[in-house]
Amino acid sequence: MPGPRWKSPGGETIACTEKLKVLRENLDEIRTMCQDALDDAVLMGCDEGQFRAAVLEVVAALKSAYASLEGSGPDEKP
Repeated sequence: MPGPRWKSPGGETIACTEKLKVLRENLDEIRTMCQDALDDAVLMGCDEGQFRAAVLEVVAALKSAYASLEGSGPDEKP
């Protein structure tokens, strides 16, 4: 399954091969971890829908430690 077409906050396409590789690997790790956690929850008798909702809440509550840098390029100073 192809991943998303990544964009910068300014709308430019992220084309760097290494960046795309890291993004893909990170999503693969997250997917595997979430799948394992979901399977554990169901095996322990939890409702699958409730667990999915809890995971979505966790993701929705995430905050970037680098939000103040948004829009800055890798060579630019904030």
